Amino acid sequence: MIHAAHASRYHWGQVPSATPAHLARGEWQISRVYAVLGRAEPALYHARRVLDLCQQNGIGDWDLAFAYEALARACALAGDTSEARRWAELARAACAQVTEDDDNEIVLSDLETLPAGIWEWRQPPARVSRPSGTRTPGAHRRAGTPGRFTSWDAGKGPWAWRRDNSTVRPGR
Repeated sequence: MIHAAHASRYHWGQVPSATPAHLARGEWQISRVYAVLGRAEPALYHARRVLDLCQQNGIGDWDLAFAYEALARACALAGDTSEARRWAELARAACAQVTEDDDNEIVLSDLETLPAGIWEWRQPPARVSRPSGTRTPGAHRRAGTPGRFTSWDAGKGPWAWRRDNSTVRPGR
């Protein structure tokens, strides 16, 4: 997993059309892999890189929320619960700037997987709405039932994911 995450980030760095958001997402992925494997120091290093890339390039929305989430997870793993709580709260607050409902739900569901005592569910802050007439990113996706994330664009696949990562056929 470690090598695959690093290879993915490396290759994004070689793509001429890669944006700083692609690089930040690659760093987030590396941080998450290290967190899953219980390696706090490299998880913190890469989580800080995510936040640096977001701040230096004016990246907001769900990328910034996930940068805070990565820092919360890495700090929790390192045993620094006060910092982990602080980053988790910043992630929750950043969710107010996430304009797509599906993206906001994904960030909040990821925050729910933080270790006990770091994240406690609170009502999300007020959402930012788009001006009427503007296209909402991801609006082309099929709207699943609550708690489901669909695997394909509308009409392209029979499978859907639930939050517990089990798969079901739509309508069942």
